[in-house]
Amino acid sequence: MNAFIGMNSILLTADSDWTRLFDLDFQLLHDSVLTLIAVFVLFLVASIFFFKPAREFLEKRKQGIKNDIDSAKNDREEAARLKEEYEEKLKNVDSEVEAILADARKKARANEERIVQDAMAEAGRIVDNANREADLQKQKIANEVKEEIVTVASAMAGKLVAASIDETTQNELLDETLKEMGEDTWLS
Repeated sequence: MNAFIGMNSILLTADSDWTRLFDLDFQLLHDSVLTLIAVFVLFLVASIFFFKPAREFLEKRKQGIKNDIDSAKNDREEAARLKEEYEEKLKNVDSEVEAILADARKKARANEERIVQDAMAEAGRIVDNANREADLQKQKIANEVKEEIVTVASAMAGKLVAASIDETTQNELLDETLKEMGEDTWLS
């Protein structure tokens, strides 16, 4: 029984606390309203000084990330376009190289022909100069031979006059001299 009495007294004590806990008095209402106002003011102050800048920062960060993503997407598209363009150029590079080489070969052949023609013209000028030089030398030699003949003829004439030879002997001497000199001398 003692245990039962002890339980009852605990229940009675607990009942009195339960009634006070849900008993709304003026002090409780006053404290509750002040707490709500304080929380509301604290929320407004926190919103103005902390939440609003944090939201703005997050919004700027979100916009920056979006811009970075858009920029990366545009860069990727541009890179893909450039890659296709360069691949196309690489496909055409062989034909362009072949065209450049063909053009270079064509120019080289034209230069070769021009050089050969210039060399042939120069060789022709050299041959013409050599022929003219040879003709001049021939003429010079022919003139020297004629001068020698004149000198020999003069010497012979002097001998004829000195020897007082008759005309037949003189003709024989002249014919003999002419035969010695040859007819080619007079013809050139």
